[in-house]
Amino acid sequence: MRISSILLIVAIFLTAGGICTFAAMQAANLIEDRSRTGVTDALVANDHAWVSVHVDGLQVELTGTAADEANRFRALSVVNTIVDAERVIDSMDVADAADIKAPEFSIEILRNSTGVSLIGLVPAATDRVALISSLKGLENGTRITDMLNASDHPVPDGWDKAMKFGINALRTLPKSKISISAKRVAITAISDGLEEKRKIEAKLARLAPKSVALITNITAPRPVITPFTLRFLIEGDTVRFDACSADSEKTRATIIKAALDAGLSGATDCTIGLGVPTPSWGKAVATGIGALKDIGGGTITFSDADVTLVALDSTPQSLFDRVVGELETDLPDVFSLHSVLPKPVKIDGSGQDAGPAEFVATLSPEGQVQLRGRITNTRSRDAVYSYARARFGSKTVYGAARLDPELPQGWPVRVLVGVQVLAELNQGSVVVQSDFVDVRGITGNPQARANITRILSDKLGTSQDYKIDVTYEKKLDPVAGLLKPDECIREIKTVQSERKISFDPGSSDMDAKGLAVVAKIAEILKTCHELKLEIAGYTDSQGREGMNQALSQARADAVLQGLIGQRVLTSGMRAKGYGEATPIADNDTEEGREANRRIEFNLIKPKKTKEELTGLDQLEEQTVDTNATESGQAQSEPAQPETSESTNEQN
Repeated sequence: MRISSILLIVAIFLTAGGICTFAAMQAANLIEDRSRTGVTDALVANDHAWVSVHVDGLQVELTGTAADEANRFRALSVVNTIVDAERVIDSMDVADAADIKAPEFSIEILRNSTGVSLIGLVPAATDRVALISSLKGLENGTRITDMLNASDHPVPDGWDKAMKFGINALRTLPKSKISISAKRVAITAISDGLEEKRKIEAKLARLAPKSVALITNITAPRPVITPFTLRFLIEGDTVRFDACSADSEKTRATIIKAALDAGLSGATDCTIGLGVPTPSWGKAVATGIGALKDIGGGTITFSDADVTLVALDSTPQSLFDRVVGELETDLPDVFSLHSVLPKPVKIDGSGQDAGPAEFVATLSPEGQVQLRGRITNTRSRDAVYSYARARFGSKTVYGAARLDPELPQGWPVRVLVGVQVLAELNQGSVVVQSDFVDVRGITGNPQARANITRILSDKLGTSQDYKIDVTYEKKLDPVAGLLKPDECIREIKTVQSERKISFDPGSSDMDAKGLAVVAKIAEILKTCHELKLEIAGYTDSQGREGMNQALSQARADAVLQGLIGQRVLTSGMRAKGYGEATPIADNDTEEGREANRRIEFNLIKPKKTKEELTGLDQLEEQTVDTNATESGQAQSEPAQPETSESTNEQN
């Protein structure tokens, strides 16, 4: 074969190989481009543009940094729908996890007759088993539904205190919802009545930890108000309600708006209750208040459907007639209007012959009642005296009324009503005249003015003119104004830190300074909740032990008798002498001996069994113990296990 033929054949083979190689390269490039385009488009369409795609033949390499592992996995899943998983090389990174913010821990507890439900998120460190076990003792058969979740994060500051307070509050509130977080406890509950509502609110406010914001919404069943009474007064700069009743929030808002338009300022209380005589009550009251404003002042009283408008004695007759006429037209048909343009009233207050006939009843701060003035006959006088003794006590009533058969008809009823009204006061007077009743004084009952208005409206009837000048003083309030026991002890300690109870040398007779200190302590005790108290006497170590024991007992007894002389209720108090036991200073120095000769007031708190303690009782006991520990107050006598706090002062 010729050489030329061989070369031709080789050239053909080389040309064919080159063409095949070129075709293969072009085919590979086409496959890579299609794979890159398909994968990239799919990733962008699924919000994964952060992924970079690199194709080498059939292999598809993914690079980039995912926000988290879940995002990386979703991107990989998208690519696997375009190309086979065997062809994918995962070179993606995941960003470092940022510090995760701790969740906000909170619990919402619902309690009703069917059981207790717990919903929320608590720290993993919370002992949920102990929590559930403590709630199982609320009532026999109480069903506990635990829907709590836990998170392993640090327990926030204040969480334990808030939990303890909320759980103990739950024990006292059988129908309640309590929301607990580290800095806030919100309590919504239903009480048995208004008095119980006030007690619960006062106790919760006292026992709430300082680090916790307390929000309370304690509701009571709507009271039945009879008669349904409202009294509004405008007298110079004085604009106020003596009594306010409404049947709904909407009606209350209507009444308050009318009062604000008439010059009322500041917060006011309008009781929402049952017993409204007509659905048009709010409209009628707003109309009446507007009329009182137009007439220039006086009082308007609604007692069920009876309306009494009493103008100021300085009101012009023409203005009085016009406003009364317009009010009669504007009032709904069911209401009956009685209008009075009074003559100037002179209140003598002595019950003597000068001026109009009067009956005067006075109540002193000490509880002594004097009845003087005029009464129709002996039978009426005996009835009034008996009624007063029944209300105030047989030994506190002094009667000095004289007989006057010329008194107007209905006088005995007016007098009895006056005594009934006096019982609403802590101190004051009631003056009864034939056309006017004047009530003045102070009270510890925030509802006293409303009660007095209701009594006078109900008992004396319509067209009656009366004045109520009664001031509420919180310190007289048997619920809000009294100091709790540990507060009482602290007040006594303050007095003793300024001056000690001192005695004549070697005697149980208090000197003038000692008597003055006891008088101050007596005033404090009169403002305290009922408490059990031990008056403990101590001496120095000079002299015989038996003599010191007897002297300390005599001095403690003397202090107790001194409190009795100051009219302090001492049924819960005891006096005990400890002699030279438990010195608080060195008996080898005069200063130390003087310090050891002392009187201490120790608060006695009887220990209840666990079953007897309510939730707030437990919390109050814990609070007192904590306060005593934090302030460094220790028991002065080991033999007194019931004493939780004392006045261990150098007195």
